[in-house]
Amino acid sequence: MLDSDFLALSTTWIIANVWSGLVALVVLVGGWMLAGLLSRYVVQLLPGRLHRDPTIVPLLSQVVRYGVLLVTIIIVLGQFGVQTASILAVLGAAGLAVALALQGTLSNIAAGILLVLLRPFNVGDQIDADGIAGTVVEVGLFATQMRTAEGVFMFAPNSKLSNAKIINYTREASRVLELKFNVPRTADIGAVRQAVLAGLTSGQPEAAGQPEILVDALGDSTVTLAVRVAVSSRNWMQARADMQERLKSVLDTANGFAQPAA
Repeated sequence: MLDSDFLALSTTWIIANVWSGLVALVVLVGGWMLAGLLSRYVVQLLPGRLHRDPTIVPLLSQVVRYGVLLVTIIIVLGQFGVQTASILAVLGAAGLAVALALQGTLSNIAAGILLVLLRPFNVGDQIDADGIAGTVVEVGLFATQMRTAEGVFMFAPNSKLSNAKIINYTREASRVLELKFNVPRTADIGAVRQAVLAGLTSGQPEAAGQPEILVDALGDSTVTLAVRVAVSSRNWMQARADMQERLKSVLDTANGFAQPAA
């Protein structure tokens, strides 16, 4: 082959590949921007369509983002002459290798999908999953973001939550609050009940029902009474503190006939 022919062939190859490279770069940048745009659009659009349910939105947003990026990469590889069948074969082999190497990560993805479908909790719920306790901030594709009662950020893998016994403290609208105290065995239970109920029901907007006072246990010299009342689940801690303070005030003004139970 003459030098002129080799030079012409090299120039043609360079021009063709530079053009493919530029097209691939434009597609890659466009796909990256489109992935981010659609991801943000899902975040803004879905809450209204899903009756303001924020639990599923982050997961769908990440699925859309990674899906667009995957399609973009396939198109970019196609610009360099890679056939679709070859791409799928490579992706299949790579997917198998990644699946074997990242079993824990894939289990987190599967667990995240199950958590969104089964809904043991939603964003804003206060939960305890075998010691992983806090308020749910976001359910992601790989992990769930939470905030503890002390305001500490927590990043919990989805697989840990899906395999745990989940206690949801705020799923129900109301939750029973129970306080116990002792009175002498000779005390008039009816009078004690009337005095305590009068003190607890005066100005208590947090109560969702009428308090009841039950005999919880009988001792040799004392009787243990239990005050039970339904309060708002999301205000349970504050209601508990207020009720304990109110109960102490009632017991203090009752000539010391009762003491809070240990």
